[in-house]
Amino acid sequence: MPIDAKEVETRLKALQRAVAGGDSAASITDILKSLLNDVVPTEELLRSTKAGMIVSKQKANPNKDISRLAQEIVIKWKKIVQAEQTQSKKHKMPASSPPNNGSISSPAPAHEPKGFQGDKSKRRWDTEKVDIKRTGIPSRDNCIGLLYNGLAFMSTEGATTLIIKAMEVEQAAYDKFGGDNQEYRGKLRSLFQNLKNATNRELGPRVLSGEISAKRFVVMSHDELKSAQRREEDLKLEADNLKKAQVPMAEKSISDALRCGRCGQKKVSYSQAQTRSADEPMTTFCECTVCGNRWKFS
Repeated sequence: MPIDAKEVETRLKALQRAVAGGDSAASITDILKSLLNDVVPTEELLRSTKAGMIVSKQKANPNKDISRLAQEIVIKWKKIVQAEQTQSKKHKMPASSPPNNGSISSPAPAHEPKGFQGDKSKRRWDTEKVDIKRTGIPSRDNCIGLLYNGLAFMSTEGATTLIIKAMEVEQAAYDKFGGDNQEYRGKLRSLFQNLKNATNRELGPRVLSGEISAKRFVVMSHDELKSAQRREEDLKLEADNLKKAQVPMAEKSISDALRCGRCGQKKVSYSQAQTRSADEPMTTFCECTVCGNRWKFS
């Protein structure tokens, strides 16, 4: 069942005591799990209890399970509070004016919060003053910023949506590759490059919408990350190459009866192919083996 503010404060104090007292990781994760499952966050609740700040500090905990759970709680609470704020704005919209002179006026349009306004191709976390210090580890925070820049490219989504998704992807990669190592960093650079690819504009929206989950995104292969158009082009090219490989090449012969018009030598290789209708003579393709001059005749 959801718990009240007083109980939230009690559990937060228990969390702080457990961390300060060096309690086992299992004890700390039990408290965090109770906060994840039992707290129904509101803007007022988080402000009065400072729950977000207290839990957020554990994202820098050296224990991977504690860090991951703290980040999961913060992301969940942010999403719920943002949804609450959006709904509240809708309810606060002024009603339409009463009809005058018997006329019926249209209701006031509902205005959704606007997304990014500006040059979508130049979006960056630093120019938008987004806080990327989310893990307490500079190299990981830089990776979050890199993912933010990739997801923001040509996107109209708000900064909050983008930073939450960037954090989810970074955490998924951190878990998958066992920490901040070469494989982890290489994969995130690859994902960034694919997100910034101007010919693959469907990838970012699919990740942001949840069609591609963060866990799925960080294990996708190079071919899976390609756009549908690029995959189709690659398949066509592969089919064309296979077709060409199956066509037998005309065998070249050497003739001393043919003379090169450039160097005068009689060391000429030639091959013949039917390039016109069947009742037309074959075309002879010649190449001088001395100077490389090429010509043809029928």
